[in-house]
Amino acid sequence: MAVSISVVLLLLILAVIFLRNGGLKISHALVCALLGFLLAGTSMAPSIHNGVAATADVVSNLKP
Repeated sequence: MAVSISVVLLLLILAVIFLRNGGLKISHALVCALLGFLLAGTSMAPSIHNGVAATADVVSNLKP
């Protein structure tokens, strides 16, 4: 578990650095995809899922 959390943190830091630099290249997208797959396997997955679902619900109820 400690190894997967440290890998998730490393990939999260790399994703933030890549996004701040401007261009998102193929290698950057792969890092972001790996981050997503690793986050899905952690204990944070249900919280992330609930947050995304709540955000999608709020956005879907907006009327322009």
